[in-house]
Amino acid sequence: MIKDGMTAIAAWRRHLDLTQAEVAQRLGISQSAYAQQESAERPRKGTREKIAAALGIPVHCLDL
Repeated sequence: MIKDGMTAIAAWRRHLDLTQAEVAQRLGISQSAYAQQESAERPRKGTREKIAAALGIPVHCLDL
């Protein structure tokens, strides 16, 4: 994750073999809006909780 320069959110999405569009659809937002959240260095807690739910992982997995 650090080597590839990606956020925890991006790393989990890739690990789960999901596209940004698939996660965005689960969240009910556009792919470009999700891309911004995924690239944010430290998204808000509420945002991390929603993304964790969409990915089906515990929210603490996104807290680095």
